[in-house]
Amino acid sequence: MALSDAANDVDNALTRDGFRGHSFENAFGGALSFMRRTYTKDLNGVDLAVTGVPFDQAVTNRPGTRLGPRAIREASTLQPCDPPYGWEIDPLVDFNVADYGDLAFDYADIPAFPKVLQSHISGILDAGAGSLVLGGDHYISFPILRAYVEKFGPVGLLQFDAHSDLWADDDFDRVDHGTMFYKAVKEGLIIPERSVQVGIRTVVSDHMGINVIDAREVHEIGPGETAKQIKAILGDHQTYLTFDIDCLDPAFAPGTGTPVWGGLSSAQAAHILRDLAGINMLGGDVVEVSPPYDAGNMTAVAGAHVAMELMCLYCHNLKERR
Repeated sequence: MALSDAANDVDNALTRDGFRGHSFENAFGGALSFMRRTYTKDLNGVDLAVTGVPFDQAVTNRPGTRLGPRAIREASTLQPCDPPYGWEIDPLVDFNVADYGDLAFDYADIPAFPKVLQSHISGILDAGAGSLVLGGDHYISFPILRAYVEKFGPVGLLQFDAHSDLWADDDFDRVDHGTMFYKAVKEGLIIPERSVQVGIRTVVSDHMGINVIDAREVHEIGPGETAKQIKAILGDHQTYLTFDIDCLDPAFAPGTGTPVWGGLSSAQAAHILRDLAGINMLGGDVVEVSPPYDAGNMTAVAGAHVAMELMCLYCHNLKERR
């Protein structure tokens, strides 16, 4: 296949035979799926299931991340015609990656949401696939972590973020996107000494033993050294990776709920993520993309690129473990 095939290639999300292959259909048309992957509810043989969680009822400031999964999928149509740059593997060709669609939930029954999401992710894991989740606000990482820990035991957390999300809150039924990692530590879901937060530039009274490489340090030591330090902390321990798009400076990702200046550039984030190849990543998410506050879709494009890098990290680890 070649770019000339765009004249006849369309709706690969629905018509592809199997899971693998690049897509040359026009970026501006066709049925949307993440990276034009096959849409399916049958996870038999699937290595990685991409799923959207359009939930934003936990935000503290600007809403709109319920529209994030759709925007990230649309932005991802710019990428599936080529292998991912800077990687020795090509998940689009070498692995069975599927778009599992979005989580279905009752938007008016917020107390029921965490268990619905946990069950959704557990179903993916029980089928033998990993999950790559498109959010949605950052609270969604908490039920997802519960599902992972239920299957694999406590994990290390690699968090890219402007905020630590470690504000104290001992009401574990309360749905809030700024307290869930405090609860995750208290609940024993994550191992603090094997966890690291990158890009932090807001204050919290207690980091609860989690390692921090804040935004200023990233700028000072550079992305290559940042990746080395992250890998030294994580070691070979099983790790869940969460990327809040507000880790990036608002110049690169304005479409988010709680933007903070002084963040990472897109180039720094790309360098770090590619240098993390080899970490024992079990799954991940990209959260807090809020299209109503985006400019030129640049935040959605950044989110799609981050998600592609997470796909590569997961598949690289899968290849090493096989």
